[in-house]
Amino acid sequence: MNVKSFPVGWLSTNCYVVSCEETKEAAIIDPGMESEGETEPILDYIKQNGFKVKYIINTHGHPDHVVGNDDMKEATGAPILIHENTIERVNADRKLRDGDVLQVGNFKLVVLHTPGHTPDGISLLTDTAVFTGDTLFAGSVGRTDFLGGSYNDLMQSIKTKLMCLPESTIVYCGHGPSTTIGDEKRYNPFLET
Repeated sequence: MNVKSFPVGWLSTNCYVVSCEETKEAAIIDPGMESEGETEPILDYIKQNGFKVKYIINTHGHPDHVVGNDDMKEATGAPILIHENTIERVNADRKLRDGDVLQVGNFKLVVLHTPGHTPDGISLLTDTAVFTGDTLFAGSVGRTDFLGGSYNDLMQSIKTKLMCLPESTIVYCGHGPSTTIGDEKRYNPFLET
């Protein structure tokens, strides 16, 4: 599995292109592109590598993670996926549930429902990594002061769905740098017990 990050939009949302080198299948996670200037480099990367985009996946429905959905769908033909608990107006082709498995080439993305930042928050787990959207960041956690947010739900999601993963698991966050589960257990001040 290859991961390429494109920070996009005024909040520098990490849009990820996750791909299988053998089969050339790929998924786009959180297309928050606000302009053609941000969309073109991602589409160029996909084209140059010969990727066929199988899914466009939103980790939650906030605008900074979904605003590029329609452009990506138009360019790739891939369906848009979001969790079934979304309260945002996202024109999704498929609603996801906890435990759903999305096959992309030779790897799988397992859907973990991680509400708290939003009711529809998900993380996407692979064998070696997890894409956490705005649930968990390097040294921080997602805000919960938005409509439908819940600090208690967020902390429950992090503790029961993420902190149980191997410490070597790479965490690809919705904003900012990547980290590992081990580093967050040791250094994230929000996770001190």
